[in-house]
Amino acid sequence: MGTPDDQAVQRAISAISQSDPLIKLLQQVRLGRMKPTDAGLRAVTESWLGTYEKALATDGLTQSHLRRLNPAPRLAVLIDVGVLADNHPSVESLTAAYDRAVAGAPVD
Repeated sequence: MGTPDDQAVQRAISAISQSDPLIKLLQQVRLGRMKPTDAGLRAVTESWLGTYEKALATDGLTQSHLRRLNPAPRLAVLIDVGVLADNHPSVESLTAAYDRAVAGAPVD
């Protein structure tokens, strides 16, 4: 079953994955079936950003776990296709939350 710390990271990954817009919606943007500015896509993305930020606050996460949860690569994809801007308030908030979480997490 794993240690409690491993379970914490799995819970965080599960929470983030459930609302991840990259899995299905971004493919629609790339195929031209949906625009990056689509209101539905924006709503899903905003919700996902909030969920991601909450997941970073999961008890029991170490710096190593948090490095696995680094939002930067996923944010880069969303920024690259035009769904988000790098100065979007939610992007800045998530990035700051990640940095705070890593700084405050125990070293493993």
